[in-house]
Amino acid sequence: MKIVLISGLSGSGKSVALKLLEDLGYYCVDNMPLEMLPDLVKFHLDRCAEEHLGISVDIRSSVSLQQAQRQIELLRGLGHEVDLLFLEASEDVLMRRFSETRRSHPLAGKRLTLLESLRQERDWLFPLRDLAYCIDTSKMNAQQLRYSVLQWLDVHSEGMLVIIESFGFKYGVPTNVDFVFDMRSLPNPYYDPELRPFNGMDKPIQEYLDQQPLAQELLDDIEHFMSRWLPRMEVESRSYVTIGLGCTGGQHRSVYMTERLAERLRGKYHVLIRHRQLAKLAER
Repeated sequence: MKIVLISGLSGSGKSVALKLLEDLGYYCVDNMPLEMLPDLVKFHLDRCAEEHLGISVDIRSSVSLQQAQRQIELLRGLGHEVDLLFLEASEDVLMRRFSETRRSHPLAGKRLTLLESLRQERDWLFPLRDLAYCIDTSKMNAQQLRYSVLQWLDVHSEGMLVIIESFGFKYGVPTNVDFVFDMRSLPNPYYDPELRPFNGMDKPIQEYLDQQPLAQELLDDIEHFMSRWLPRMEVESRSYVTIGLGCTGGQHRSVYMTERLAERLRGKYHVLIRHRQLAKLAER
């Protein structure tokens, strides 16, 4: 049985992700104590039901890192496929979302301000982050979050998943990356009027950067570095590692390098590609 546990900060989009799982045919339960998870799995097996399970676990469940690890290891030992998704967002974005919806925070009953509630929740839940695939929803709407979760679900989850994300430094560095590499020292196709309309997934940009010695040298260096350290992280039971490749606008050099690095790492790891700025342009 496939089991997806969704955790994260209140206001980060857990209900959107859980509703997506429900739309995909998962049997979903919101805010279930993890102690009850083995009984729920047994109940479904006894019914010979084939539904996948989607479980939302948050601060109301009083979940702890040790408890989560124990339940995940138990279920995996029984042959079930268990994945953990963690959603987060920046403090100011969460404050704005609560203000717009006028909903109270789950910890509001403890006589805490909204900001105090958010910070206490973050401290409580963040140890789960290292076990999970993380999505920062600060700059996402509901549709973008659904797409990101769908991308993740489409990737076979055995072994360590390597996420490679291109971005533009002028729009900010992604908050959920483990490694950041700067492509801004490479020749920039943007300054060639004939190349400017294209992006790093288009053949003219790829042919141009394929011929740039600096681009190939940097690509070799990044591959060598990641090939040295990814196995070490896999030994330490990391399920997900995110690599960020940035250039100025996030459309040419970083996209090209992301695609080329993914080609080199495929076959060794499960690789998922994200192009942050291209995704935003596609929405316009």
